[in-house]
Amino acid sequence: MRFSPGGGRVRTRLGVWLVPLAVLLVSAVAAPASAAGPAERPAPRAAAPPDTGAAAPHGRSAVWSASLQGAHGTSPDLTVRNIARASVAASSLRVRVGNPYGDRPAAFRSATVGLQLRVGEADLVPGSLRTLTFDGRRQVTVPPGGHVYSDPVPLRVAAQQNLAVSLYAPGAPVNDHAFPPPTPNPPASFLSLGGDHTHDTGDAAYPEEDRGLSAEPGYHPGRLWWVEVVDGRTAAAGTIVALGDSNTAGHAAVGGGDRWTDLLAQRINALPPGRQLAVANAGISGNTVSRQPSPYDPTGQCCGPPAPDRLERDVLDLAGVRHMILLEGTNDIGGGEFAPPSPASQVIDAMKEIVERAHARGVRVVGATLMPMCNTVGSDKEANRLAVNEFVRTGGLFDGVIDFDAAVRDPAAPTRIRDAYRSDCYHPNAAGHAAMARAVDLSLFGLDGAEGRSGRNAA
Repeated sequence: MRFSPGGGRVRTRLGVWLVPLAVLLVSAVAAPASAAGPAERPAPRAAAPPDTGAAAPHGRSAVWSASLQGAHGTSPDLTVRNIARASVAASSLRVRVGNPYGDRPAAFRSATVGLQLRVGEADLVPGSLRTLTFDGRRQVTVPPGGHVYSDPVPLRVAAQQNLAVSLYAPGAPVNDHAFPPPTPNPPASFLSLGGDHTHDTGDAAYPEEDRGLSAEPGYHPGRLWWVEVVDGRTAAAGTIVALGDSNTAGHAAVGGGDRWTDLLAQRINALPPGRQLAVANAGISGNTVSRQPSPYDPTGQCCGPPAPDRLERDVLDLAGVRHMILLEGTNDIGGGEFAPPSPASQVIDAMKEIVERAHARGVRVVGATLMPMCNTVGSDKEANRLAVNEFVRTGGLFDGVIDFDAAVRDPAAPTRIRDAYRSDCYHPNAAGHAAMARAVDLSLFGLDGAEGRSGRNAA
């Protein structure tokens, strides 16, 4: 694992991208808005409807989340317009911003939320911009290791509609989330030209050229700064949180595809509103399920803390959480330059701790089997993966099981993901994410409707 001499992105063996610190210390500079967005764009939506707070019998639930993974440099004097997608319809929205890895306070001078008008552009739906306040104030300072929720704002978002959370915090430590290679779908962000553009409803200050993981003005697929959670009043009966690594965060779901969690949310959207559940994604590329050094980064700024150490922040403390899906262990078993491969017992012990703590908070846990990793047949790594999967399926720990291994493995070579579903040895492609979403039995979450029956074991 090395940084490239030219200062660009560097990929580790498991698809984790690391960014040189110098790249993230770039000052904001003017950049032309020359890159076009997608060839086809949806028609502009009408002005945002008034938020009456109606149709929310189940109270407040997290309708979207993204787990921050590390601190990388200092924010230039620019605005970050973060793009998120609501998994279910909601109103009276709150936004959580965080500084979990900063070594100093993060001062947010201005923050807004609105509805994205078109995919790939920073424009907002007319009439949808709302100023975020924090305990009645427009500015807030988040201490190192902390986070803060905004006050609720009167804004309604539809299921599968994109939100834009704009934050201006020059000089703040950049706590971010990223999962390259890029996809055209959220999460994503636009970095503006210099200054505070949180209240801009158009996109003149937000160039659309794809800038990847740099800190240059432009479009940044798969990357977010500071924003962690959006929750709201909703008719849904709570939230499912998916706790995982890159295969949950969405690494390699390319070619116009959504992540399996987004596709699961779309399946659930087919049910009547009162029988739906929101879906929140707590995946971090390179994350481990057990407490150990990161296999890929000795600084601890690559891949987030081990799952047990981020369980409260990323799962249990979210509003309305009722169910958790646990898909972790690949990075433990695979190992890396900075940590050796772990035995199955280490992964299983970590799973037991997570389930025990979740159950103590009234959260049901559905375990997921680990997908093929191109391990050599008969190797210790493959034996450990198979042992973990056998425990997930038959150990009696979990409240239900999703067999992702069976859904995507090649029947002729079961240590590999089948060609049609494989991006690389560790990651499914867009078709693989679709197969994963189809493999989820909705009855595991009490959603045993017609859609759930038809979607069962469809992979």
